[in-house]
Amino acid sequence: MLSIPEAVAAHGDGAVHKVELTRTPGLFLVRTMLAGAYIGIGVLIMVTAGGPLTVAGSPWAPLVNGAVFGIALMVVLVAGGELATSAMMILTQGAMLGRVGWGRAGLTLLACLAGNLLGAMAFAGLLHVSGVLAPGTAGGEAIARMIAHKAEASTLQLVVRGVLCNVMVCLAVWCWARLTSEIARIAAVFACVLVFITSGFEHVVANMTTFSLGLYGGLPHATVAEFARNVLAVGLGNTIGGGLLVGAAYAYGVRRVVATETLVVPDDAAHAPRPEAAGAATR
Repeated sequence: MLSIPEAVAAHGDGAVHKVELTRTPGLFLVRTMLAGAYIGIGVLIMVTAGGPLTVAGSPWAPLVNGAVFGIALMVVLVAGGELATSAMMILTQGAMLGRVGWGRAGLTLLACLAGNLLGAMAFAGLLHVSGVLAPGTAGGEAIARMIAHKAEASTLQLVVRGVLCNVMVCLAVWCWARLTSEIARIAAVFACVLVFITSGFEHVVANMTTFSLGLYGGLPHATVAEFARNVLAVGLGNTIGGGLLVGAAYAYGVRRVVATETLVVPDDAAHAPRPEAAGAATR
């Protein structure tokens, strides 16, 4: 297992990679869209596996949803992609180390969110055309209930739920960066995701797919204004949770250690912070 300074240093490398990737806009767009679509896979499996339980009013529905959604983050980390929620932590740590500027970090994050949105909307469009979540299906009913629930929440509630969500998501990515066993990494990801989904917290990229499905299907609570409110509120909360409560918390006091000590990060362990792992985290 990597030490905390080693993991922060590896994420510093990941932050540099993310910023440099924006200099090739086409490649950056593809990577961010893939991550948005991969998180959409989590929404799909969540409502298809847990939808029948949700419709039946089973108390086990949240647990089943949480147990399967981890597939999404695992795919992002293993297959590779640029995910905004993990980037919130990685770019913060890179900026605190002085590896990237705060301005460039912020612009990179915004570009990542935009790419995730395009990927989520494209994936949701394919799902809509396929009819697998059409009205009358358990999955379609689950989507409608999810959107109605999100629309009924106050803006403050959405922000706080976003904070709590990305604490767990970034802890999953942080554990992935520190661990060197693939089995342990996957177990940590599923455990952390289980907590945030089962508890009903809010993930900005997952919500992009959910609301896109609602817009395509003409669901009453899915409006452009509500979509925008959700993305802004949850995105702010996710940034606070991932950037401040996890990213900054672990990077605090580490810059001097990284600057004064030669940290040898094993290639295998450093995989988490790179374009596909740390990046995945950022994916």
